[in-house]
Amino acid sequence: MSVCWSWTAVVLLLLCGAQRGRTQQNNFYGTVITVDPKDTYENGTMTVVLRYKNAFTSCSHSDTWECYRRYGDCGSESHLEVNTVYNTSEWCQREGIMTRLVPINTRFIMQLQGGNWINNNNSAVSWYARTGVNLWTRSDTGKSDRSPQTTIIPSLRVPSNCGRNFTLLAFDPDGDRVICAPWSTLPSILNLSPDCTLSFPATDSSNEGNYVVQLRMDDYPNQNITITRTDGSQYNITTSNLLNLIPLQFVIKVDGAVASCTEGQYLPRFLPPTPDNRAQLYTPVGHTLEITISTEATLATVSELLFSGPHNMELTGPAQGQFILRWTPSQSEDGEHHPVCFVAQTNSASTYQSELRCVIVSVSNGHLAVLRVGLSSETPLTQEDFDNVVLPKIKELLVSLGLPADIQIQLTSVERK
Repeated sequence: MSVCWSWTAVVLLLLCGAQRGRTQQNNFYGTVITVDPKDTYENGTMTVVLRYKNAFTSCSHSDTWECYRRYGDCGSESHLEVNTVYNTSEWCQREGIMTRLVPINTRFIMQLQGGNWINNNNSAVSWYARTGVNLWTRSDTGKSDRSPQTTIIPSLRVPSNCGRNFTLLAFDPDGDRVICAPWSTLPSILNLSPDCTLSFPATDSSNEGNYVVQLRMDDYPNQNITITRTDGSQYNITTSNLLNLIPLQFVIKVDGAVASCTEGQYLPRFLPPTPDNRAQLYTPVGHTLEITISTEATLATVSELLFSGPHNMELTGPAQGQFILRWTPSQSEDGEHHPVCFVAQTNSASTYQSELRCVIVSVSNGHLAVLRVGLSSETPLTQEDFDNVVLPKIKELLVSLGLPADIQIQLTSVERK
């Protein structure tokens, strides 16, 4: 027996379920949710952290992911914290961190439904999203399956006469293959590839306006594995069997034509040292990670950096076209992977956005290593020499050998010979 086929059948059946509205206001800008099972057990239960982001026209609107009780045991909610990530004049995105105590090795489904989406050209009305959680133990990791990790800016903008590719973040902590597919009918002006690249070909003014994008990210193992329940029963999973899925829903706004589609003129572009799209960054618990983002728009003024990430991430700038995102992970976030996406935006007579860039931040307590380095100098070295010359050179060498770019180096002692 393969559990995947029955699991997939249940998911597809649920996607066709009836939608019921709650507020009936045109205020929804989308959602995303990720699932992170923890290796903590108590009285036959395990801890699962679900992080979701919901976006509305203002922070006064909200909705909560709930258990779909017809399928599986969701356990009980032990903690829920909701905070604002980013608030603009157009939308407000908030992050919910939900902790649940659920039976070991269970499966369950969480859902979000209500109404209505903001006014749009592709006739999307009620919102509806679901994610499945499968806590059976994987043979390759010895742990429960973790969902793909991603986030999104609630409203992405592009001029009608400029083609653009939105390469979405699709990171899987288990190393699984992530495939993107439409959750519902994709707007006709967009194309989606399985590797999660959403393409917008240049069009004309008749297609300007808002488009609701409802996608799903599915993860598949890269090799055949088995998953095991607590009673010892096992099920074979092949590379073509779906393990999990999460929804990714947002809005693309097609604006009026721009005089030039060349990035760096009206449309902002990113400059070094801005991280590459889909880069993986590392930071220890308690250490403040700084992400420097440099922008340029010679015929417009970059005034904002819109971002989606942890709710307690701080933004400074612009200062000469540069922004800095700062985030300090806590002990409770050790071992987690946090997605961060950002776009640069102008706010002149017309509003233009850069390409979408996203990174994944991996958190760990890190490891302490002692490195003994032999140095020779014709003159005695001062503390300033070590701080400004020696240590940066050592860090540069270690990074070139594959260590994280934000590795911390501290001088402990100097032996003179």
